[in-house]
Amino acid sequence: MNRQAQSAVLFVLGAALLHAGLTDLYLRYVKAGLRPLVLAAGVVLIATALATAWYEWRHKDHGEGHGEVDGEGHGEGHGEGHVHREPRVSWLLVLPLFALILVAPPALGSYSAMRTGTALQQAYGYQKLPAEGPLRLGLADYAGRAVYEHGRGLGGRQITITGFVALDRSGAPYLVRMALNCCAADAQPVKVGLTGQVPPVLKPDGWLQVTGTYTAERTKDSVNGGPIPYLRVTRAEPVPTPHDPYDETWNN
Repeated sequence: MNRQAQSAVLFVLGAALLHAGLTDLYLRYVKAGLRPLVLAAGVVLIATALATAWYEWRHKDHGEGHGEVDGEGHGEGHGEGHVHREPRVSWLLVLPLFALILVAPPALGSYSAMRTGTALQQAYGYQKLPAEGPLRLGLADYAGRAVYEHGRGLGGRQITITGFVALDRSGAPYLVRMALNCCAADAQPVKVGLTGQVPPVLKPDGWLQVTGTYTAERTKDSVNGGPIPYLRVTRAEPVPTPHDPYDETWNN
């Protein structure tokens, strides 16, 4: 691929990164805190593309002049003859970049979650809970408190968590949130088992807002033996997919 084609590909890639960073599409690939780096990378790639195109334009002008003086052989090496021999099929490399702009990949869901062991880890510390009233917690926050603090401060409280539904081979329901350290490639599930007044029909990958109470019931993940706490459900209602489908607070 010649430099003109290279600069075009760099420009499209930079534009794709800027589009992703400015429209929240980047959340399907990396954690929210990396947005400035995505935008910076887009700017650098576009600047590089423009600089490459300008250099090639200047070099071409000088190369054509040298071709007239130095003869036909040198002109073919540095002039237009070299450009025409570039295979046009190389432009197909641009198609995946347009796919990045036009098609947003779905977030990882129940299929991946139930084939990967729970990634629940003990946090360095948990924020102090309000003394009374209902609690709205992140799924990983509830799971960590239930397992590693043995439900301290959760007993007798109304608790609301949100996640997507996953069913194991026996049909047992779990509420799941995919946690990530950096990007979607390293996403791992944190799971909470559901007991109590669970809806009789649950659709895998559907998002639920579940309200219930803490229970000391536990189970072990069938994949890696990790701990999975339960929530005793009193109410569950479907909700839209959240703005950021990944939970990045699990290892704080």
